[in-house]
Amino acid sequence: MGFTETFTLAFLILVVVALVISAIGFYKYVYFISLGYGFSIAGIGVAMLVLFRDNLSVAMVIACVLFIVYGCRLGGYLLIREIKSASYRSTMKKEIKDDSGIKLVAKLGIWISCSLFYVLEASPVFFRLQNGGVVDGFAYVGIVIMVCGIVLESLADMQKSAAKKKNPNRFCDSGLYRLVRCPNYLGEILFWTGVFVSGMNILTGVWQWASAIIGWACIVFIMFGGARRLEIRQNRNYGTDPEYQAYVKKIPILIPLVPLYSVEKYKWLIG
Repeated sequence: MGFTETFTLAFLILVVVALVISAIGFYKYVYFISLGYGFSIAGIGVAMLVLFRDNLSVAMVIACVLFIVYGCRLGGYLLIREIKSASYRSTMKKEIKDDSGIKLVAKLGIWISCSLFYVLEASPVFFRLQNGGVVDGFAYVGIVIMVCGIVLESLADMQKSAAKKKNPNRFCDSGLYRLVRCPNYLGEILFWTGVFVSGMNILTGVWQWASAIIGWACIVFIMFGGARRLEIRQNRNYGTDPEYQAYVKKIPILIPLVPLYSVEKYKWLIG
């Protein structure tokens, strides 16, 4: 399948939806990759329901609804945390540079590239719909993995919030955090792996495969980068705590049962 057949008007409409929603980043730079990200995914889910309303199976409706649930949950969680958590705002102020020195052209580049990336992430579902919407085992398995990812990420966020309310000055090592140190990032990877699986057997041509693989590979890379950033911050905050030292030596950072306990030295990871 050629370039023009792959990137149809419907695909461009999804990009426009992401551009409109993620434009919130012009108000605050970090919103390009936080609130803009979550709500753009929700908007893409809505747009696909509208664009393919005459050719939707139950499974594809569920997949699109999962995009909406995922995006609204993530965007809502981030918005509430920023509004209500003074400690989070203080931490992020130290972690993220002020955007006053960033030129408009740089912001435009980030805005456009992020919006395109969000559509590429969701592209396996889009291509299944565009290529005829036929539903098979891959679609159902992918949907199950997507649900597992949302549940894991949601539980991880709730457990960490509860732990921080109980003891704001202690690292979280309870619940899912006994499985891996970044279970919310693991949930993110699971969700997008489910999206990729849901459409991998209907991808046709180099451009569809490239779009789906780039979207999936980039989010996995970003999650490992996020884990590295979190590890650096936690090492700075809890590095002298013997309990923390024991915890990080026995609990994998991101993937269960894989003895990868630290990614701090991998400076090429960005998240």
